[in-house]
Formats: sequence, C-alpha cells, structure tokens
Amino acid sequence: MSSQTPQGRLDDVLAVTEIALGRLAVEDLLIELLSRVREILDADTAAVLLLDRGGDYLEARAACGIEEEVRQGVRVPVGRGFAGRIAANRRPVLLDEVGPSTVTNPILWEKGIRVMLGVPLVAGPSLLGVLHVGRVAQRPFGEADAELLGVVADRVAGAVQAQQLAVERAAADVLERSLLPPTLPSCPGLELAARYVTGEGRAVGGDWYDAFTLPTGALWVVIGDVAGHGLDAAVVMGRVRSALRAYALEDYPPDEVVHLVDRKVRHFELGAMVTLACAASVPPYDRFEIVSAGHLPPVVAAPGRHASLVDLDVLPPLGSVYDSRRPPTTVAVPPGGALVFYTDGLVERRSEHLDTGLARLVAAVIADHPESICRAVMREMIGSQRPDDDVAMVALRRANDMPRGGGTREAE
Repeated sequence: MSSQTPQGRLDDVLAVTEIALGRLAVEDLLIELLSRVREILDADTAAVLLLDRGGDYLEARAACGIEEEVRQGVRVPVGRGFAGRIAANRRPVLLDEVGPSTVTNPILWEKGIRVMLGVPLVAGPSLLGVLHVGRVAQRPFGEADAELLGVVADRVAGAVQAQQLAVERAAADVLERSLLPPTLPSCPGLELAARYVTGEGRAVGGDWYDAFTLPTGALWVVIGDVAGHGLDAAVVMGRVRSALRAYALEDYPPDEVVHLVDRKVRHFELGAMVTLACAASVPPYDRFEIVSAGHLPPVVAAPGRHASLVDLDVLPPLGSVYDSRRPPTTVAVPPGGALVFYTDGLVERRSEHLDTGLARLVAAVIADHPESICRAVMREMIGSQRPDDDVAMVALRRANDMPRGGGTREAE
C-alpha cells in the first residue's frame, strides 16, 4: 500500500491524465490510470467497461488484476448486474456481496473478489461506460472511496472521450477520402473534372461524388450527401456508394438503381437520410438520364447560351418514404455542352436565400472545359472563405468534335 496521503495519490492520478492524454492510445492510457487507481483505493482489481456503439452492452476495454475480462471480451448488458445497473442508473454502487445474484460476470467471483465499488463514466449528457474496483479481502468500500473514484472517473471520461473523438475523426477522414474516385474515367469525346473541399471546423461529413464506366461503355456520374457528420455518416456514405455501383453493374437503369439503393437504406441504414443525384449515358454521351432523390438539380450549359438548372422531378431523399419511385429525366447535351453536379455546401449560406445561391451558381457556369468550369465556380461561390459545409462538384463537357464509333454501344 502506498505511503502517500489519499489526496496526494489522487493528485498523482489527475496529473497522469494531463500528461498522458496527448501521447497515449486509449487502451494504454486506461491501463496507466487503472494501475494508479488500484494504489489509491488499495484495491486488487480495477477495470473500465465502455458502452458499445449500439448502447446496449458494456464491453471490457482495460483491466488490472482481472485481465481475463478484456482477453475474453466480456460484455455486460446495460441494466443487468453490478456494472449494468451503474450504467442504467448513472449512479455509484457499493457492493458488499459478489456472486451470481449480484454480478453477471463470473470471472469476478471466480477470482475471489468479495467487495466492489463502481461509478459511471459520463461526459456531458453521454454515458461512456463504467469504472469499477474490487477487493479480495472483506473490507467494504465507503462513501469517501466512492467520492474519490468519482473524481477519477470524471477525468477518465474526459480522456476517453477526447481520444475517441480524435480516433473517430481520423478514421472518418481516411474513409471519406478513400471513397472518392482516385481518377476520373476516360471517355471518348467527353471531359470531366471534380472538386472536393471540406467545411470549416466540422467533423467529417457525408458528401461524396463518384464517376465510373461500365463494361458496356456507359458512364455514371453520382453526387450525394448523407445527413450528419462523423464516422457514422462516412460509413453510410461508403455503403450507399458500393450498393449503387453494384446495382449499376447489373445494367439496371438509373431509376431502378436508385429504387434498389433506397430499399437498402430503408432496411439496413435505419434513421439515415441520403440525398443523391445520379446520371447515366452511353456513347456518344449526348443524352443523360438523371434521377434525383432529394438532391439539388444539376446545371446544364450549351455553347453561346445562358446556363440553367435542369428541370427535374425531385422526389424525397433515400430512406425517407416507403417504396417511393423516382422517375428519370432525360437531358440532351449538345457538342460543347456541359453538365455540373454539386452538393448543397456550394450554394447554401446562412446569410442568403437558397435561390440566391443557385442563381449565382448558374451565372458562374459556362460551356467551357470542365477544369475551367470548376475554377470559375469555386472562385465565385467560395472565393477566399472556407465553406461552412463540405462541397463536392463534378463537371463534364462533350467535345465539339465527336469521334465516330466511340464506345461499345450506340445511344438509344
């Protein structure tokens, strides 16, 4: 047992959270803290269980003295047993009898633990998990011990939340970037360019674009936005993108592909809201079938004419209405003509009406090389300010001199 006073030992633990937070992974930090906690309370065991993503179970993430909890992947239902009651009620629990009737995890009583103390790990309104300690000797913990462990739990919760947010943001950023096409497809007689810019000071979002060709020579261009931010939005984005590609590869038309993706979102992505616009065309790429699910219409421009918004039937976002069909709109693109797809971060501003932003966008688009279109649009719509929200944009243009016999299938 340490010769330090309880306050001295507590100060030591609190100092560890300050020093270690910036350089230790979550698991390493927890092990360091649990070791100090055992010293403070003269305990034989200490463990941290964190709430799983579903919010139904506590999962053992770090332990000192009962490492089997982590190695065996112990899971405790919220609301049941010692740790489960702490999580459900968000209050400390002092336990003077450890056995099957009070603790769901048999490892604890098999190891001879006689008394336990546990406190919730809470950060703001969020429950993160449970911190508990135990003794083999029949020396019950007291209220002073619970108060001391509660102070430690506050620091542990803060450290865990900070680490989790950092890891989640890094993972989401990698996932988000990996889902953007590394290169745009090469299509005879067609030019493409794209832009992707992240919003100012936000968590990773769900905006994305995609462009790919099929074995038939058909070109697909997709732009979309998953409501929300963070890792969850990025994961849904990846699933929607993969499903859309798979259905397109089966040679379904755009309206059927969007319908099938909608069914998948409603069944597997409960609560998700996704807007997207997808367009498909076959050589010589003079007509595009476009389907919109809650997404803003693309801009079309022809040489020597003012650009305009495509007159689309815009129906509800994916995941919002049961079995809603979204009819396609056919848009003709003459030689030299251009189409521009984008997400709402390009045109939405808190200080102006959406129609104003759309009008500015339309005025900025001319039938030019796609790279020139992207430059002009970003200069006009973004300028020197970083956008509040993510911005994704894809521009395409038919060449003025179309090659004969390009692609593998004539347009119908």
